[in-house]
Amino acid sequence: MNEATVNGNFIPWYQQAAAVIPQHMLLKSIGTTSFIGLFFCAYFYLLKHPAYPTLSMPITWLDRQISFQPGTLPLYLSLWVYVSLPPAFFATRRGLYRYALAMTMMCISGLVIFYFWPTAVPAAEINWTQYPDVNFLKNIDASGNACPSLHVATAFFSGVWLHYLFRRFGAPRWILLLNWLWCIGIIYSTLATRQHVAVDAWAGLALAGLAAYLSLRHYIHIESADKVHQQAI
Repeated sequence: MNEATVNGNFIPWYQQAAAVIPQHMLLKSIGTTSFIGLFFCAYFYLLKHPAYPTLSMPITWLDRQISFQPGTLPLYLSLWVYVSLPPAFFATRRGLYRYALAMTMMCISGLVIFYFWPTAVPAAEINWTQYPDVNFLKNIDASGNACPSLHVATAFFSGVWLHYLFRRFGAPRWILLLNWLWCIGIIYSTLATRQHVAVDAWAGLALAGLAAYLSLRHYIHIESADKVHQQAI
């Protein structure tokens, strides 16, 4: 845990976090908004213009255990707030660029898979008109581009990085737990809203796990090298 001090005085984790949020705020705001906008353009293009026949994903035991729960829709939609949090807690442009590059490469990998292997969630025996909010989502975000679930992937990737950033600030365990509860809730909501099946979610976790591991290892290595260089000067 990082115990930052100034003039020998301990700085609480929440003050450290609050101090970095305003740094490069314009870049963070424009960058995050632009990334989400460009991602959706590519995502919906592939969704509406699949290059190959679309494969329907299989229903597994886990899917049958999780009932349709329209009340989880707010959790599902909260992803777009959640993925905006990690960039906010970077203090330097270099760190922000490295994170953005890693997230971009992960999403591009998913989009490439969608292009060469279009997939869709099998039709559910649900009268969507009885659930207007979920029906609205279904009309906008159809059941295509299913595997790997980039909804799950971006949530898990963000969760891993938030865990790392919060630990650097020295955040208490309840903050780390809250982060993972939110992340797990988003992942669960992809199944409970019938936007994805379990196979999609597992594939999204695998993609994000690999991307988070590689990007964090590189980030920590570069940071360590920078510290050694600064100490040598």
